[in-house]
Amino acid sequence: MAEADDLLSVWSSIAPPEDTAWASARPGPGVDEIAARLSSVPRPFLDDDVSLRALAGDVLGRPLASVDHADAERVRTGAAIGLWVVASEDLVQPFAPSLAGGDVTRAVDALALRLAPVVDPRDWLADAERREEAARTFLLWAGFLPAGEDRETARALLDARDSLRRNAALAEAYAAYRHREEIARRLAEARAREAAARYSSE
Repeated sequence: MAEADDLLSVWSSIAPPEDTAWASARPGPGVDEIAARLSSVPRPFLDDDVSLRALAGDVLGRPLASVDHADAERVRTGAAIGLWVVASEDLVQPFAPSLAGGDVTRAVDALALRLAPVVDPRDWLADAERREEAARTFLLWAGFLPAGEDRETARALLDARDSLRRNAALAEAYAAYRHREEIARRLAEARAREAAARYSSE
């Protein structure tokens, strides 16, 4: 959990506010297109022996923030899957519209530093809902709205699948539950003290 907190802190330090990302997003490829590429990542991209720094240099021609945290397996895998989505435009076929002009570096870092600490990237390959979450996360931070969706719809659909938000809500609910239990315990102790004081004074 501490590692996840640290990685999310790194992401927070490099990412613009989410409202800003949504406000500037423009129409992009479809969720299904991105999800299909996510699920077709070639084995060499997932090979731990392949340097993430070298892979990012080959695909993006620039560094990733997540490279500095690639010793965390989830970060390395998340970034590699994101890099495949970018590389697949040349190796498979371009998306329509293309990812060119979007901030694909930030999108790859979002997968590696925001989503991977919360959801194992291998779940993106095996679970349709987690794959959709990854595709939507990639599109948002690349600067795109999914094809055929307006801003409000796209945001609502990502929020509904956002594992980080879901985990935060659970943690908040648990903290509220613990707080209520603590108040109930203190009230019970206070009542017991009052009852004992009354009993001893009688």
